[in-house]
Amino acid sequence: MKILVINGPNLNFLGIREKAVYGNQDYNYLCQMIRDKAAADGDEVELFQSNHEGAIIDRIQEAYSDGTDGIVINPGAYTHYSFAIHDALKSIENITKVEIHISDIQSREEFRKVSVTAPACDKQIYGHGLNGYLEAMDYIRENN
Repeated sequence: MKILVINGPNLNFLGIREKAVYGNQDYNYLCQMIRDKAAADGDEVELFQSNHEGAIIDRIQEAYSDGTDGIVINPGAYTHYSFAIHDALKSIENITKVEIHISDIQSREEFRKVSVTAPACDKQIYGHGLNGYLEAMDYIRENN
């Protein structure tokens, strides 16, 4: 199985920004955790991070024809206003998609409680820390 993990803006600053919210582990730790899980499950995984909306959309569109079976996406702040990312996700209905958030977005600021991208995904996971990524990978395996 081929899983694409997309991380949006500021996720590369894990372990640097808002440690009380996102924890002390850095982005490299997260990437290694995901790689280890993929290896244990016999999956192929690609990690992609960008602070640029267009680059994220381009990568989602590439997934349509590159053999990707599932996408784990943390759109970061784009979650709350990027209808362009929503549309890109919606256009690849043949691929299982899970939106992930490290923090509990429902217990934070009001604007974080609304996701315009989640309706284009099969599932949303939030508030489980970095382990939410692993849960999303399991969901993709179970639903393909």
